[in-house]
Amino acid sequence: MQIHQARFLCSAVSPEHYPPADLPEVAFAGRSNVGKSSVINTLLNRKNLVRTSKTPGCTQLLNFFEVNGRWRFVDFPGYGYAKVPAEERRRWRPMVERYLNGRRTLRGLVLILDVRRLPSPEDLSLWSWLQERGLAVIAVVTKVDKLSRNERAKQISAIAGRLGWGPESLLRFSATSGEGREELWSALEALLGGQER
Repeated sequence: MQIHQARFLCSAVSPEHYPPADLPEVAFAGRSNVGKSSVINTLLNRKNLVRTSKTPGCTQLLNFFEVNGRWRFVDFPGYGYAKVPAEERRRWRPMVERYLNGRRTLRGLVLILDVRRLPSPEDLSLWSWLQERGLAVIAVVTKVDKLSRNERAKQISAIAGRLGWGPESLLRFSATSGEGREELWSALEALLGGQER
């Protein structure tokens, strides 16, 4: 995928602050420190478009990015980080559900999981919620460069088992090596529509 233009549009909490619903969108979700910002930056060939931080829980709003003037990426706040104030954690679910339930241009969601960890209760709760509503989901396991081939295969099989999917359904991704970038873009294009190379 050739990225000609990628820009931050706005941060929002509620629909009145969203950009106009005039382009197809895909949302990105995952627990804090899972590498979500790095995945988006790698997809967009940018180093710092989406802010990354060693401190989990920094993203507290829905962040909208426009890609090639044709699509939008929506970066959700990370969830499950205990040091985020309880009030912020309580706000996450209604803010995200309002977007997921009401955004007519939403085409699907990328659920990002760390290959080194089994899905958390928060991961499984979001997964079930998405499955119940029939929203298209691309499940991505990140940081695959950090494990040997055998460890990676074992972990992916265990993660897939928790989700009730086959291991082949999980996309492997590494922001460090770029592995999985083209495969994830192919899946995104299928959701968003249009082939642009």
